[in-house]
Amino acid sequence: MADNDIRPQWYVVHTYSGYENKVKVDIEKTIENRNLQDQILDVAVPMMDEIETKSNGQKHQVSKKIFPGYVLLHMIMNDDTWYVVRNTRGVTGFVGPGSKPVPLTQEEVIKLGMVETKEVIPYEVGDLILIVNGPWAGQQTAIKQVNEGKQRIYITVEMFGREQVVELGYSDVKKI
Repeated sequence: MADNDIRPQWYVVHTYSGYENKVKVDIEKTIENRNLQDQILDVAVPMMDEIETKSNGQKHQVSKKIFPGYVLLHMIMNDDTWYVVRNTRGVTGFVGPGSKPVPLTQEEVIKLGMVETKEVIPYEVGDLILIVNGPWAGQQTAIKQVNEGKQRIYITVEMFGREQVVELGYSDVKKI
């Protein structure tokens, strides 16, 4: 192993069937004992919740491994980390041709949900905006509240001599 890749990447390790959680715990203990927290950043056994129906008709939720026999590691690949992982009881090897571990691509990592993709919110409370659609088009005002989930902003406008809160979509306004 070469010590030339200093960027952490996701790797997949093959384990004996049923040993995934034990391998995860053992690697986490080794990380702590050898102070490798800055080199092995995360150890994951991806799980998925399913609803199962028992023979008596009762339904209950169970967690199942998405990839039985595999553990995912977010780590900097070097001689030390390779040795620690490779020599953990229950690990049969890294996924890749021969003895060369191959990191997952960014697309694979995103599909697995191992990376949080953070959407940039274009507006913040206090931003000055120009309303471009609707009955208040052409007015300038400041944002009073932002609802990221619904992609809505809230402003106040004067109607009938009183201030009213109005909800607008991101596409109805633009920053000044």
